[in-house]
Parts: sequence; C-alpha cells; structure tokens
Amino acid sequence: MREIRRSLAKSTKDFERRFGIPARTVEGWEQGRKIDVAHRVLLTVIAKSPEVVEAALAEAG
Repeated sequence: MREIRRSLAKSTKDFERRFGIPARTVEGWEQGRKIDVAHRVLLTVIAKSPEVVEAALAEAG
C-alpha cells in the first residue's frame, strides 16, 4: 500500500483528495491493517490506471 500511495501522492491526504479513500484508512493499511477484497481490487486499478479512477470519480460527481 505504501508503495502505491507514494508513487501517486505526496501524503495520505493527497491520496484521499485524488481517490476518495480516507487518509486514516490509508494510514491503517500502511500500518498493516487488513485490506478487504473490494479495496484490494480498487487499489490494483489505482496502481495500474490512476487516471481512469480519477476520471470515473469526476464523472460520478
């Protein structure tokens, strides 16, 4: 998780602004808390195609 976040955002707050995942949740994952399947899928897509996720979020509102 930390590698994904660092490659795409300067901080957990920046990651939250870009992808809508609360900074505290990201911090928890970076500290070793379990990532559920749905979030693991989302993080995989974010890692591979962050612009697609940002575009989808922008369209959603």
